[in-house]
Amino acid sequence: MKSGLNLLLSLFLIPFFLTVWGCTLAKVDVDVVSERTSLENQVLGTYNALDREMLLLASVRGVDADGEIRQPPKHSREHKDAVTAMQVLSFHEDDLIAFKRLGWVGENNEGLLTDFAMDRENSPEDLTDFALRYGEEEFNAVVRESNEARDLIMTRVIETNENLTEADMPQIRRIFARLNAEKAADGTRIQGEDGNWSVKN
Repeated sequence: MKSGLNLLLSLFLIPFFLTVWGCTLAKVDVDVVSERTSLENQVLGTYNALDREMLLLASVRGVDADGEIRQPPKHSREHKDAVTAMQVLSFHEDDLIAFKRLGWVGENNEGLLTDFAMDRENSPEDLTDFALRYGEEEFNAVVRESNEARDLIMTRVIETNENLTEADMPQIRRIFARLNAEKAADGTRIQGEDGNWSVKN
């Protein structure tokens, strides 16, 4: 009789706890999403759309099932440039991660990278060879190309959102700076809104 009562209680309590936990988790998700402003969500939406477009272009076959050459969809020059900018950032991503770990670059408060001295002596053991073979000219080129790509993407965000104009660029830069800082790994140099630099931990 007692074991039957325990079983009966279990059958009622398990769904109750699952329901309570499910509601709590759903609420947490909603709160996390609502922490972002409407403008931040627009920026992320545009950025993610460009990212998907880049991945799509990389995976599209140039020939269809009948052996005919498939024509790529028509896009504006600005759109193509923005997708190319995403490809540039993707291409340089591993090097930029290494630069940040070495302390050679940091995320500034305008959504761009700031370069610092190329300190080769205090590099982590797994980056020693990388630090020694990377020339200053190549380093400067990667930082410059990455910043140009970021600038182009920020401009594209304004072009594709009817409520935004060039006057909104400072705000767009601040949003990108915040997103870049969030995404950066611990140990990355980050510039705060007050202009001061610190190391993320």
